[in-house]
Amino acid sequence: MVTGDRRGRRSAAPGRGTAAWALVAAVLAVLVGAACTGTAPEVVGNVRGDARLVDRVGGDVPSEEREDLEAVFEEAGVEGTFVLFDTGGRTATVVAPEEARRRTVPASTFKLVNSVIALQTGAVADVDEVVPHRGGPQPVPGWERDMSMREALPASNVPVYQEIARRVGHDRMAAWVDRFDYGNRAIGGEERVDRFWLEGPLEVSPMEQTAFLASLARAELPVEDRHLRAVREIARVDRIGDHALFAKTGWGGTVDPSPGWWVGWVEHGEDVHTFALRVYIEDESQLELRERLGRELLVELGVLPPEAAR
Repeated sequence: MVTGDRRGRRSAAPGRGTAAWALVAAVLAVLVGAACTGTAPEVVGNVRGDARLVDRVGGDVPSEEREDLEAVFEEAGVEGTFVLFDTGGRTATVVAPEEARRRTVPASTFKLVNSVIALQTGAVADVDEVVPHRGGPQPVPGWERDMSMREALPASNVPVYQEIARRVGHDRMAAWVDRFDYGNRAIGGEERVDRFWLEGPLEVSPMEQTAFLASLARAELPVEDRHLRAVREIARVDRIGDHALFAKTGWGGTVDPSPGWWVGWVEHGEDVHTFALRVYIEDESQLELRERLGRELLVELGVLPPEAAR
């Protein structure tokens, strides 16, 4: 368990004065950047090209800063941020914009990225292939067994996904993370291939999370469509009426400050909204706040119906 006062030890915040819409426009470079560099990942079958060339937004992305919604975090006693991106209207809503552009380790939210890469590279045959956890005691007893990705993603099984990362291998993983333009795109040396998303050096901001998720939800990543459909299937966590919710939690419990994530997207008819919530966890009892506060904000912003709140 990671405890203690995180706030006094955090690095200095970036300079103020940058408008929220400009921040969102910058991180949405995942959709508009130049062609990828470095080792080319292997590409098989029907793919859509480089993630940074898929959807040329063009110009600035309009954004609304909701300072009033910072009270959601204040009342819960945590420091946090939230980004909501309307993939159709190409607009964003940002709570605490300076924090929304700060990068931290993605922790288990990277399992969404890892799943896509594992399927595309053939590291696993499909989401139902059983992957060994390699034995040994785990902090979560439920992780102490072999699992398929269909089970391991909702269970957030760390050792199974570490084995999947080792199967992908350092070079292929580095190439795909670069191609997806995910966060700072840094995975470190070969010795970190099974923990770079937990301990660093990989880091991502909430704004960058929503940009990547937009490409995933809209099937615009440069991988085969069938793999995106498979990840979408195992990422769905709830259906509320005609709203479908896809999400993944994460907790960087071995780093300080300790980020707690809840990221994903909501589908309602033709509308798709991606979101990223991050709070700093000072005690394990606060972990439940990730999804609870995220649902509260999605309801407040009209993306989920009132009955979705917990």
